[in-house]
Amino acid sequence: MAAIMLQGTGSDVGKSVLVAGLCRALVRRGYRVRPFKPQNMSNNAAVTIDGGEIGRAQALQALAAGAEPHSDMNPVLLKPQADRTSQLVVHGQVRGSLHAGNFRTARRQLLDAVIESYGRLRQQCDIVVVEGAGSPAEINLRAGDIANMGFARAADVPVILVGDIDRGGVIAAIAGTKAVIDPADAAMIHGFLINKFRGDPALFEDGYRQIEQLSGWRGLGVIPWLDATARLPSEDAVVLERRPSRSGERLIIACPILPRISNFDDLDPFKLEPAIDLVMVPPGRPIPAEASLIILPGSKATIADLCALRREGWDIDILAHHRRGKPVFGICGGYQMLGRSIADPDGIEGPPGTIEGLGLLDVETRLTRAKSLESVSGSAHGQGFGGYEMHVGITAGADCARPFAELADGRVDGAVSADGRSSGTYVHGLFASAKLRAAMIATIGGQSTGQDYNLSVNRALDEIAAQLEQHADIDAILAIANNH
Repeated sequence: MAAIMLQGTGSDVGKSVLVAGLCRALVRRGYRVRPFKPQNMSNNAAVTIDGGEIGRAQALQALAAGAEPHSDMNPVLLKPQADRTSQLVVHGQVRGSLHAGNFRTARRQLLDAVIESYGRLRQQCDIVVVEGAGSPAEINLRAGDIANMGFARAADVPVILVGDIDRGGVIAAIAGTKAVIDPADAAMIHGFLINKFRGDPALFEDGYRQIEQLSGWRGLGVIPWLDATARLPSEDAVVLERRPSRSGERLIIACPILPRISNFDDLDPFKLEPAIDLVMVPPGRPIPAEASLIILPGSKATIADLCALRREGWDIDILAHHRRGKPVFGICGGYQMLGRSIADPDGIEGPPGTIEGLGLLDVETRLTRAKSLESVSGSAHGQGFGGYEMHVGITAGADCARPFAELADGRVDGAVSADGRSSGTYVHGLFASAKLRAAMIATIGGQSTGQDYNLSVNRALDEIAAQLEQHADIDAILAIANNH
């Protein structure tokens, strides 16, 4: 059984996309492939076939590999709740919290869980494609590492280092990694890839050879800027503020970027709609008064994010929007915020207490320790959908008598206000349904093109795989994976 691991010279160098593209390229060659990330940190997660949760990027990589998402593909997931605290998810289930004081000690104890999951995946396929986290050059984090070289050496998996030329300094980033890491770690690296290159690769030929000379590692390709990446769901919230607003006569759907925003890929299908300008509103800016619809997204720390929303003055923008007769829609944590109150008597998200909500829905939420993790299907606005629930808390009240959705198992979900202008749901992934998305757009006077979001994602993966076949030495990568 073969394996290869992509590590980066830093965060956001494109490892997740390259792993997805490599998975799809290898599947197209006839291999059985599984993606794997030992440790991830993200509030964008997906429900797995075994009733757990993993990082959204690993779910995308599973799609690229033609496999069902499974908790073994991301055995350790950290979900930031505050600046110094993260929820710890192991094998898909919540195991408690990690904070600055116990992070390193606890992390060392998780390697067995990581190796256990990796071992199970190895039995299912011809090759495992592994994604690192951050960078092996963060030598201050090397002790107890399970995300990069700690895993690579424990599992004896060869590594390819990915450098991002778009951010500049790629020669120093790769050569510098060789200079600072332990020689035994450096021996695990068998080559490098240059990612996000714009222009003629021939112009970088001298730099490419200089990296080979300085590092002693073999160059395995220069990957161009992959435009198809924009059609893939993003895992890291760092990309949100980079999304450009589209000019022209379009209906604006606005979404505030909350500090602990989660599962924001719920909104990605709107990027397919020429009639829609999806505006992700960063801190320090008001929600556009001309917005036709405001969507409050999911949150990993609902009460804290509601406080942040008020500090930004976004509550004033939302209530003014509502007074103008325009709709507001909440998903998961955003749904809870729209209610009259959110109670946390057990201190699940922080100090026990109750906070007043925005009051646009006549419902109240009580946070609970039990977490709902399940795939669901149903109908809303007369249209079918598939999605998933991933939340803590029970929401009840008068407006729940007007549910937003009817689920296939006979349950109902969400609530709609008496005036019909405010609504919310616990279901993520709704807008991947072209017909439901079209129905939502129709409520604000727009028309959908009816594009299939899932088809768009799969085509993007195919395009990225084709680019890797053209610009990366896949045969050499396979040789390293098989013969290291």
